[in-house]
Amino acid sequence: MEVTSINNGIIIDHVPAGQSLKVLEYLRIDPTDTRLALIMNTTSDRFGSKDIIKIETRHPVNVDVLGFVAGQATIDVVRGGRIVDKITPTLPEHIVNVITCGNPRCVTTSEPGLDQMFHLARRDPPEFRCDYCDEKAKI
Repeated sequence: MEVTSINNGIIIDHVPAGQSLKVLEYLRIDPTDTRLALIMNTTSDRFGSKDIIKIETRHPVNVDVLGFVAGQATIDVVRGGRIVDKITPTLPEHIVNVITCGNPRCVTTSEPGLDQMFHLARRDPPEFRCDYCDEKAKI
């Protein structure tokens, strides 16, 4: 199998094996209208196996979302066929409009258009809580 290089875009490497579709969903990248390549369950010296996502785009990805959904991933920014930047996402302290509150009595349920905001309550294991009602996020 051959996957060619990209000219302008990003390479998301070290995605946990089998999680690339979930990463695309959280990043709100539609694979039906985006030029991308998914390499799933490939060998990794560091993790045993991993997924790789190559996306031909000039738009940046939300690093906080990537830190939330695939914290071990790395991002290579490609311009003119060369890697110009390497980014290592970290677990964000705060995320907005990535997950929704499951509490039926939360104000975000009754007020359409209100941002879904969560803060990091615990790092290990990661736990996020709603800024409005303090409900634990179901991830």
